[in-house]
Amino acid sequence: MTSKLKVNILADGGDNAIMTSNGSGTLTLNNAALKATPAFFATTSGASSVTHNVTTKVTFNTEVLDTNNNYDASTNYRFTPTTAGKYFCFVSLSVQKIGAVSNTKFLEVDLNFNGSLKYRSYMDYSNSDAYAANGTVNGVIDFNGSSDYIEAFMKLQTADGNNAQILGANYSMFGAYRIIGA
Repeated sequence: MTSKLKVNILADGGDNAIMTSNGSGTLTLNNAALKATPAFFATTSGASSVTHNVTTKVTFNTEVLDTNNNYDASTNYRFTPTTAGKYFCFVSLSVQKIGAVSNTKFLEVDLNFNGSLKYRSYMDYSNSDAYAANGTVNGVIDFNGSSDYIEAFMKLQTADGNNAQILGANYSMFGAYRIIGA
């Protein structure tokens, strides 16, 4: 036996629409508490140079997703959500050497919260012949909904002291989204 419940509007006790359907299978969540927003996802527009052994803010300047216009992709490259809550935040970077092939010694990828280190991923490549390096860091951060923000930083050290470049859009990304129910 099959049971069906057919509705176009799911409402609460105050007759507020929590969810609506257009009758063709498309659902719309009308309650902010049910949405994983604000959320953003940004990439780099192309390869950008970074200086050997210097902590550098990563300029994720291409917005792929920014539900509430909370990510600044033009000047300070930071996410400042306006809704309080716990957020899953992540940074993933791919870098490669510029010029002569030389070993990468280490790569640090940092997720900073309100100007201070919150999470760091450290990859030691000193015992390899890596020409390129990859690093990812992620974690859950509790935002106050008004002034808290996150930024992405990195530091790369190479065996010969040459600079490197962050690889572009398909290789490096930065994002966050609010965790529903947390």
